[in-house]
Amino acid sequence: MTLPEFFGCTFIAFGPPFALFVFTIANDPVRIIILIAAAFFWLLSLLLSSLLWFAIIPLRDVLAFGVFFSVVFQECFRYIIYRILRSTEQGLQAVAEDTRVTDNKHILSYVSGLGFGIISGMFAVVNVLADMSGPGTMGLKSGTELFFVTSAAQALSIILLHTFWSVIFFNACDTNNYLHIAYVIGSHLFVSLLTLLNASELYTATLLTNYIITILTGLLAFRVAGGTSRSFKKFVTCQ
Repeated sequence: MTLPEFFGCTFIAFGPPFALFVFTIANDPVRIIILIAAAFFWLLSLLLSSLLWFAIIPLRDVLAFGVFFSVVFQECFRYIIYRILRSTEQGLQAVAEDTRVTDNKHILSYVSGLGFGIISGMFAVVNVLADMSGPGTMGLKSGTELFFVTSAAQALSIILLHTFWSVIFFNACDTNNYLHIAYVIGSHLFVSLLTLLNASELYTATLLTNYIITILTGLLAFRVAGGTSRSFKKFVTCQ
């Protein structure tokens, strides 16, 4: 049962993001470059937060401290990549085969957000997937068997959230909407701190809250990108 569970949880965590990559990014070299660059910037934020955690020895055992500064560094690098993309739009327009990359600014935020999310999800769940592949266990250290599927579902949630957050954040920076910027940072911090409850096996509470925030954030990103109920209806009915 270890391999079926491994593949099942892998598809839960990375199936939808992989589909998004294949259908919206894989055919455009510029989008692939932006996605990889965004993933690299997320890795830089992880490096800085790790260095800070390593340097402040008295707070190493305080997980909330590490989570807080990890979120701060991630949002700082989200802003850095926003500035870089906005300053290189003319160059991108010159080399892009698909002019929609620069004509529709939300595409840049979507691609960079997905890059942030994929690398974040990988770091969150890859070690869990490695343990899941065998030998057979029912949870780690006699824990519940729901640990694996919960970790996969939370990884999917954070990938989608990073995508939505970037769409909202980039637009908020363009329009000086500080309320949306505060929402992105606040919801990111809240969702990250919420995962600390998993140590007490409160998986139902964390997952339910996580996905409520994911849905609300997705709706906000849809509205920010210019979506309406009418356009959504046309999309569903393929008109």
